[in-house]
Amino acid sequence: MNFLRGVMGGPSAGPQPSGADTIQKLCDRVASSTLLDDRRDAVRALKSLSKKYRLEVGIQAMEHLIHVLQTDRSDSEIIGYALDTLYNVISNDLEEEEQEENSAKQVDDLGSQFTEIFIKQQENVTLLLTLVEEFDFHVRWPGVKLLTSLLKQQGPQVQQIILVSPMGVSRLMDLLADSREVIRNDGVLLLQQLTKSNAAIQKIVAFENAFERLLDIITEEGNSDGGIVVEDCLLLLQNLLKNNNSNQNFFKEGSYIQRMKPWFEVGDDNCGWSAQKVTNLHLMLQLVRVLVSPTNPPGATSSCQKAMFHCGLLQQLCTILMATGVPADILTETINTVSEVIRGCQTNQDYFASVNAPSNPPRPAIVVLLMSMVNERQPFVLRCAVLYCFQCFLYKNQKGQGEIVSTLLPSTIDATGNSVSAGQLLCGGLFSTDSLSNWCAAVALAHALQENATLKEQLLRVQLATSIGNPPVSLLQQCTNILSQGSKVQTRVGLLMLLCTWLSNCSIAVTHFLHNPANVPFLTGQIAENLGEEEQLVQGLCALLLGISIYYNDNSLENYRKEKLKQLIEKRIGRENFIEKLGFISKHELYSRAAQKPQPSFSSPDHMMFDHEFTKLVKELEGVISKAIYKSSEEDKKEEEVKKTLEQHDNIVTHYKKVIREQDQELEELKQRINTLTSQNEQLQATVTQQVSQIQQHKDQYNLLKVQLGKDNQHHNSHGDTLQMNGIQTEEVSKLKEELEEWKNKHELLQGQLREKDSVIEKLSSSQLEMGATEQASQISKFGGLEHSNELQKELEMLRSQIQLQSAEISKLQMENQKLQVMNATADPVLRDSGAAAATSSELEGRLEQEIKELKSEVKALSEEKESLKQQLDSSSSTVAILQDEKSKLQREVAESKKEQDDLLVLLADQDQKISALKIKLKDLGVPVEDEDDTESGDQGDEDEDGDEEEQDENAAVCYHEN
Repeated sequence: MNFLRGVMGGPSAGPQPSGADTIQKLCDRVASSTLLDDRRDAVRALKSLSKKYRLEVGIQAMEHLIHVLQTDRSDSEIIGYALDTLYNVISNDLEEEEQEENSAKQVDDLGSQFTEIFIKQQENVTLLLTLVEEFDFHVRWPGVKLLTSLLKQQGPQVQQIILVSPMGVSRLMDLLADSREVIRNDGVLLLQQLTKSNAAIQKIVAFENAFERLLDIITEEGNSDGGIVVEDCLLLLQNLLKNNNSNQNFFKEGSYIQRMKPWFEVGDDNCGWSAQKVTNLHLMLQLVRVLVSPTNPPGATSSCQKAMFHCGLLQQLCTILMATGVPADILTETINTVSEVIRGCQTNQDYFASVNAPSNPPRPAIVVLLMSMVNERQPFVLRCAVLYCFQCFLYKNQKGQGEIVSTLLPSTIDATGNSVSAGQLLCGGLFSTDSLSNWCAAVALAHALQENATLKEQLLRVQLATSIGNPPVSLLQQCTNILSQGSKVQTRVGLLMLLCTWLSNCSIAVTHFLHNPANVPFLTGQIAENLGEEEQLVQGLCALLLGISIYYNDNSLENYRKEKLKQLIEKRIGRENFIEKLGFISKHELYSRAAQKPQPSFSSPDHMMFDHEFTKLVKELEGVISKAIYKSSEEDKKEEEVKKTLEQHDNIVTHYKKVIREQDQELEELKQRINTLTSQNEQLQATVTQQVSQIQQHKDQYNLLKVQLGKDNQHHNSHGDTLQMNGIQTEEVSKLKEELEEWKNKHELLQGQLREKDSVIEKLSSSQLEMGATEQASQISKFGGLEHSNELQKELEMLRSQIQLQSAEISKLQMENQKLQVMNATADPVLRDSGAAAATSSELEGRLEQEIKELKSEVKALSEEKESLKQQLDSSSSTVAILQDEKSKLQREVAESKKEQDDLLVLLADQDQKISALKIKLKDLGVPVEDEDDTESGDQGDEDEDGDEEEQDENAAVCYHEN
């Protein structure tokens, strides 16, 4: 505490003594009160005083507040008050009044010192991590804010404590899944501070599924149309990915690049963008650049570039590039982003070359961008972005370089002048009155020649018409003419960089340059003069150009051989002075800035002097030129011999490279042919396999039919239809089996019905026999029932004969079915043997086809026989229907006969009663009446006489009964 008072320079002017006394009393109350309510009220009071009396509360109450956090965790309210109080003490987010009273330095120092006191005991940070896990809003939210403030004040120390804490980072990652947006959004801010400049924590956060959660939040908030939450998520993503190759690789392999495409979907009307949308889209473009930055490992950058092309992200960026109404800063950043997405990637560079602007007529996007670069009315940052885009398009892109240079050659220039080419725009910028356009065009043209000796030679053919009536001059000559006219420093620096790039490693270009007698005196004169600081840079570049003319000189011009040029330098400049002037380049401040990164970034147009690729060339040539100046003629000869040997070796290597390249192309073509032939072979093999299987099926059918026909010769009459079914139509067999079962069921039903009829007839016959009490009744019953029974018997005989025929047909079909199953069982081994034999001989195929044709005719005949069998089955089914009708008729007739018999019995009973009544009356009258016994004995003779008739009647009754 005394340490803090000393730092703050004595007692604070803000707090009054009464305030300090109150704080002391509240602290004593927190420390000594046994009731939780009293402690809670005291902490609440400290919270209300913590903003106004920040120093006093921090000094006197921090220890007590930490003790409350440790002991009163069961009460969320007092914990929340304590956390809020600590946040007010540690945080530097003060009110305006306090900011006016205290200087910024004092504020920062106070928050940092309180943070140092708090984290001195690492258990305090661990305790805070535990409290952040609580779900209660009044505990979790102030805990998150306090931890964020600690990270702002003492970031590295707090990061290390959290890193060594068990599951420390994982606990904080849970904040992103909180359903309460306030906590989730503050959790994003906390993770921003946590991941700053700490690769280990960045990796842990990334592998805790941070990318998925952050991208989900961005999507939920509306992508670029979202609010400040989207901005915070994008800043956190930048922390996780920038300069972290592991996380970049994880981001790419997790297919998260594809999820960035919807961010850049813009409509036709791009007017009236909000400031937040501009900020969000700017950060999104920067995030893309982080993944494809030239400072990343080449392999990682290349894989991200390819992924962006395949998912359509590059196409979406080009759409923004050519859209109308896009804000200038977004357009500039989009150009820079497209530049790095296509840099060094041939596929992306080819696509960018094919992009056209939506104009009438359509123009290539490169031409439209170059028009902006050489237009002095365009913003400076936009022109720098276009130059960077052009440089990235030509980086390691010999095809693109050739296309640009070809637009300058006489054979490809559009004579009609209807369209403007890239070469014409570069020449126009190179010789315009705007020095910035001169510099940009010179650097762009130098990149078209970078590391391409062939194009350097072709560019020597370019002729320019300077004025009407004068002969055309070469591009090289025109550049030296403008250089000697004493233009602005920026223009001369740009032209000198172009000439140095053009002449380096190209002896023919050096010869053309030296062929102009005014060039060497101009260079020596510029180097020898003692000029001001502004001209020192031009002197250094002139020395470099003259040194290149010496180093790459092939001694084809007698007056400008290496030795003579060295002697000229020795006489007019001096070797030491020449080397000193040459060193002006690398010692210049703007040279050091340009050498740091490929993107041209200048604070003002006046600082636009050096190009990044040119700094590499200077670094490469400065040493060898210095050595070449001090070498003797003998050493030069030896060096020339070595150069010739190296050139021969290079020619041989180039020749073999060409041969290898041609062989690689042939190999690729052969591989493609092999792939096509392999695919065709696979298709043909599949077709052959299918045909072989079909042939095998035909062979199996043939062999099966052959076996069946062999048996057909013996049992043709009984098994013809069955063989056909077995050989060809196996489904028909199952149908016939079902029909057999149906016929069996019908047969059983008919037999049951016959049994019922027999029982009815037996009852009728028994009833008729019992009715033979009297002769008259028996006669009536005999004659009445006899006629009807004869008719019934005939119908029954017919029905039985039909049923016997049906049962015979059913048994016949059953026997044929059993024989069919036996034939199927015996046919399998025969099929296998015949298939094996047929597979070994190809000659059987022709015979097989002939026999199949013959068998088809036989199959046709068998199918006709099957149709006849079906007709027979139909007729039998109709017969069954007829029998059923007859059965119903018979049932009705039996019922009628039974009714008639009942009527006859009633009549006989009435007659008996009448006869008995008449006998009684006759007895009463005294008339003698014979009894039934006497009548029977008397009638015995009559019975003997009529024996034949009775015998016939009895036989008929017995027969009817048996039936």
